[in-house]
Amino acid sequence: MDNTFIKEEKIRKNAEFRAVYRRGKSFSNNLLVLYVFRNNKGTNRIGISVSKKVGKSVIRSRVKRLISESYRLSKAYIKISYDFVVIARNPANDKSYEEINKALKNLFKKAGLIIDEKNIDFNNQVL
Repeated sequence: MDNTFIKEEKIRKNAEFRAVYRRGKSFSNNLLVLYVFRNNKGTNRIGISVSKKVGKSVIRSRVKRLISESYRLSKAYIKISYDFVVIARNPANDKSYEEINKALKNLFKKAGLIIDEKNIDFNNQVL
């Protein structure tokens, strides 16, 4: 199983972010907001947005890395052909990897995008 990111798996352009915001469906919890939009590309793409309200650049980069890593390790269990935009909320600025991971999994579960829920726990371990 290949857990690396490639360029085609990232949403980078402002217009792509706006399209997901405008036409996608949103799910949220106290740490994160997830926008989901069905694409016809046969692959998932993710964009991560952390506003300046969350903290200075070091904090924002850390939150981005935590979200990115959580997604990277769980993408094998997520349905294909979707664009995701994950937005970090203010309380995410001092949270651990485990808390961010749990919040992200919770959103994917709410959106009904997890494949074979029974065989995955919140620590990315196949049972």
